Amino acid sequence: MPLTKEKKATIFANFAGAETNTGSIEGQIALITERMAQISAHLQQNKKDFSTHRGLMQLVGRRRRLLNYLQKHNLQGYRSLIEKLGIRK
Repeated sequence: MPLTKEKKATIFANFAGAETNTGSIEGQIALITERMAQISAHLQQNKKDFSTHRGLMQLVGRRRRLLNYLQKHNLQGYRSLIEKLGIRK
């Protein structure tokens, strides 16, 4: 199930500062993380859905590249974002 407009708006409002700031790195990472959570839940029930698994792996790579960019250019923002999302230890 795709994300609704309202859900996307709240994600960008929480992480990007404004819901119209859809180009911010923090908002994009938060959106990808939400999509990954939905796909992971789908794959728990449908273990043989290999095309969805491939899509999940592509999202993991995209999020990793965005996180690397954020870490290089804004270390404090990177640290606060991973703490908010709970994606690192």
